[in-house]
Amino acid sequence: MAELDDPARQDEHERPQAAAMAAPAPKALSPRKAAILDHANRFADERAGWRDKAAFFHGEDACYLRFLIPPGSRVLEIGCGLGDTLAALAPSYGVGIDFSDKQIAIARTRHPGLTFIAGDAEDPATLAAVTGPFDVILVLDTIGSLDDCQQFIEQLHPLCTRETRLVIGYFSHLWYPLLKAAEAMGLRMPQPEQNVLSPADLRNLAQLADFDPVKSEQRVLSPLRLYGLGRFANRFLSVLPGLRALSLRHYLVARSMRCVTDDVRSATVVVPARNERGNIEPAVQRIAAFCPDIELIFIEGHSRDGTYEEMERVRQAFPDHDIKLMRQPGKGKADAVFTAFDAARGDVLMILDADLTMPPEQLPKFFEALRSGKGEFINGSRLVYPMDEGAMRFLNLIANKTFSYLFSWLLNQRYTDTLCGTKVLRRSDYQRLKAGKAYFGDFDPFGDFDLIFGASKLNLKTIDLPIRYAARSYGETQISRFRHGWMLLKMVVFAFFKIKAI
Repeated sequence: MAELDDPARQDEHERPQAAAMAAPAPKALSPRKAAILDHANRFADERAGWRDKAAFFHGEDACYLRFLIPPGSRVLEIGCGLGDTLAALAPSYGVGIDFSDKQIAIARTRHPGLTFIAGDAEDPATLAAVTGPFDVILVLDTIGSLDDCQQFIEQLHPLCTRETRLVIGYFSHLWYPLLKAAEAMGLRMPQPEQNVLSPADLRNLAQLADFDPVKSEQRVLSPLRLYGLGRFANRFLSVLPGLRALSLRHYLVARSMRCVTDDVRSATVVVPARNERGNIEPAVQRIAAFCPDIELIFIEGHSRDGTYEEMERVRQAFPDHDIKLMRQPGKGKADAVFTAFDAARGDVLMILDADLTMPPEQLPKFFEALRSGKGEFINGSRLVYPMDEGAMRFLNLIANKTFSYLFSWLLNQRYTDTLCGTKVLRRSDYQRLKAGKAYFGDFDPFGDFDLIFGASKLNLKTIDLPIRYAARSYGETQISRFRHGWMLLKMVVFAFFKIKAI
C-alpha cells in the first residue's frame, strides 16, 4: 500500500482526535485472508523502513493523489497501513481502516490527529463502525488482497453522497513479474499473492457494484529516482498515448449511482449577449418550460446596437417570465457568465449563447441529462450531427475537432467539442468549482475552459450532448479564427502542465 510520510495540515478545532476504537467482532477470515493478515502483522515493524527505501515511488503516488483529492476533504482510506498516505492528504476528517492490529497501533502513534479502526474492510460490521459520509473513499492497493472485490465495493454506498468519489489505485498487471522479481532481489517488501487486475477489470467491478467510472489514469514509468530521470519520465512521458499503457500505476475515479438524486427543481438560463439585439426576443419565445421554475438572466456586454434597450423592452413584453437584466462589469464572455452565475438562484445553471446557433429548444435535454443523474457536467457538442450550411467555417471545424481530441486526452474524459457555448451544471457544483478556481487562476477569456477544467478537477461526470448546430439569423460571429485559435493552443499547453504533467 502506497503511503507518504508527510505531516497532516489540519485545523485542530475541526479534526477529531485519535480514538482507540474497539474493533467490531470480526467474521471468520478465509485461509487466504488469514495468511495475508499474518504477513501484515509480521512485517508491521519493518514497514516504515521498506517505505523509506521506496520513498521516490510513494512520493510520486502521493503527488497524483493530492491532485485528485483536495486538502481539507473528509477522507476514508481502506487499507491504510501506517496511515502515512492519509496524513499526506491533509484531510479535515481522516479515518483509516486496516485489519492489522499492529499496523493500526503504529498508525495511531505516527498520526494522533487521525482516527484509525482495526478490522476487516470486507466485514460489514467494520464499515458500520465508521461515521460517514466522506468526500473521498480511497482504496490504495488493498483491492489486491480482497476475497470479493465486487461485494466490497457494493458495501461502500452507505458511506457516500452524490458528491463522494471512490478512488482506487493499483499496480499494472503488466508489471506483476517485475514486482515479484524485485521482491526476490530484496528491493521490495515481500507481498503475499495479490489479485491481478487490469484497468478494464477495475472499471467492470465498479460498474457491477453500481459505481459509475468517471475517469481513469495511468502513471509512473519509473519507480526509481534515477538521478532525476525518473521524475522526468513520470511527469512527461508516462502520460503520453502509447507509453501510458506501460505505466506501473493506474487509478480509477468513480461515483455511487445509488446516491444520485433528482432534487433539482429550478434552473437559471444565462444568456450572455453582445451586439445581439435581433436574438433577444426569439430566445425568450423559444425556451420551453422544461422545469417548474425557470429564471432567465440576460447579461449584456458593452453592445453598440441597442441590445440592452431591447432586453428592457422584451422583459416588459413578457411579464409572466422571470427575466433579469445585467450589464457585465468587465470584458469577455467568461466575465459575463460568471457574473450572472454568481447572481443566479436556480438549482441548475445553464449557458445559452445569444446567437441561438445552439437551438434553445434543446435545453430540456440538457436539464434532463443532469436531473436524471446521467451526468454532472453536461457539455454541448456541435460536431456530431451535420450542421446547417455556413454554421461553421471549414478551418474552425478542423480546429475544433483537433482540440477535442487533445482535450479528451488531457482530461481523461471524452470531449467531442470544447467550445460549444452551452454547458450545464448544478449551482452547488459551480460553487465548489469557484472555491477551487485558484488552482488554475484567471487564464480563460471564454469561460468554457474555466468550467471544463474545474469540472475535471472536481471529478464530475461529464456527458457530451450532441446538438444540431444552426446558422446565425442575426449579427456576425465574434470568433477570430487565428487569434482565438492561438489562445486555444496556449490553453492546451496550460492544461498539460496543470492537469497532466504534475
